[in-house]
Amino acid sequence: MEVRKRTNVIRSAAVMVAAGALWSGVHAEGEGEMLDAGLLPANARAGECYAKVMAPAQYKTIDEKVLVAEASEKIEIIPAKYEWTEVRVPVQQESEKLVVIPATYKTVEEKIEISPAQTIWRQGPGDKAKAVGDRDLTVALALGLPSKAEAGQCFNEFYRPARFETKEEKLLKTAASEKIETTKPEFEWVEEKVLVKEASFKMIEVPAEYDIVEEKVLASPAYTTWKKGRGLNEQVDHATGEIMCLVEVPAKYTTLKKRVLKKAASIKQVEIPAEYKTVKVQKLVKPSAEKRSPIEAEYQTVTRRMKVSDAMVSWNPAGTAGEGKASGRTYCLSAVPAKYKTITKRVIDQAATIKKVAVPATYKNIRMHKLVSKATEKRIPIPAKHKIVPKHTKVSAARQEWRPVLCETNTTRDLVLQIQNGLKKAGFDPGPIDGVLGRDTMNAADAYQRKHNLPTGGLTIQTLEKLGIRIGDNVKG
Repeated sequence: MEVRKRTNVIRSAAVMVAAGALWSGVHAEGEGEMLDAGLLPANARAGECYAKVMAPAQYKTIDEKVLVAEASEKIEIIPAKYEWTEVRVPVQQESEKLVVIPATYKTVEEKIEISPAQTIWRQGPGDKAKAVGDRDLTVALALGLPSKAEAGQCFNEFYRPARFETKEEKLLKTAASEKIETTKPEFEWVEEKVLVKEASFKMIEVPAEYDIVEEKVLASPAYTTWKKGRGLNEQVDHATGEIMCLVEVPAKYTTLKKRVLKKAASIKQVEIPAEYKTVKVQKLVKPSAEKRSPIEAEYQTVTRRMKVSDAMVSWNPAGTAGEGKASGRTYCLSAVPAKYKTITKRVIDQAATIKKVAVPATYKNIRMHKLVSKATEKRIPIPAKHKIVPKHTKVSAARQEWRPVLCETNTTRDLVLQIQNGLKKAGFDPGPIDGVLGRDTMNAADAYQRKHNLPTGGLTIQTLEKLGIRIGDNVKG
């Protein structure tokens, strides 16, 4: 253990000597450039040693306004107002009687088909060409005349004419209707409750409800700071050989209790029932009714000629080549329009209906306690309450800067002993009190600096002054 401490002291001394030699070389060759680049301290004095140390972040405490009770409101109720007035109440209910409006009829003409449209085969194009006989058409269909064709098409063979049947059909002459009769309404005298004072509401205030909750408020924000790393020393630049690590210090919070609104104040409505008076009125027992009697429809018989089957066509279209030799005959399908007959019939123009005739009610005047204005509410706001809480806020971030430090040039064994004794007295264990700047002494000094918010990274003059050690009486002359 003692060998390791002495090795670290020798290594630190070697770094200091190397730094001093480098500094001397820089003064000899390029002092101006190094100063401009910030690699060396400005305004340095001969015989003093300097090192880049980590100056901690600076903080200040400010007061912050925190909500502890939310804004709410107080409710006042303004009662309802009434006044006496005369109102009309029904003595006999309003009713109605039924009046029959008879049906009306009209005579219309209807065009019916008595002979449907058809087609016939002719021995050539045009309506004046001679019709093809039945025998010739039968032969043509057997030889391939098309069974289905469009009017105006011509083929080379025969056809079979369409077949028809004459049938009698029953058609409507007068539509069915109905006869309507009505009865008179029936009344009786009864006692009935009449409203003399309307139902209303009175309003009752339901006070607000609150809860006490705890809330964490930021007292000191999280920040980062530099700490010495552990492990092998690695030379970073010509001023120091130490390894520095950036670590995060967590935020600090304080817990506040505050009163929050759980349920806002409201108004509860309480019903005040209506008041009634008994009066004698004539009440409808049986309303006017209707009785409907059916009137049967009347029909007429019409003779119609109905198509049984269409003409069948089988020949090739004219102008197209067919099998074998053409016969030289041309059959064309000609259209014959349908025939119609106009008949007259009596139909309902407007069905019989019932017309309702109103029978007005009978009234009389009575005194009544009437509501003039309803109960209302008035809301008075209650402002929120706040509390002033101190908050720790960062003013400046941690930074590196040149500070006077102890080195081989200005350090004596007696000074190291004073440092070790001062650290031990302050409650920081420096290890053995042996006058040697070992690892335990440097770790204790680093912990002391962090507790008192002093620059870290070396034994600065500011640290010694904080320990109450005078430098002038202990440095080498």
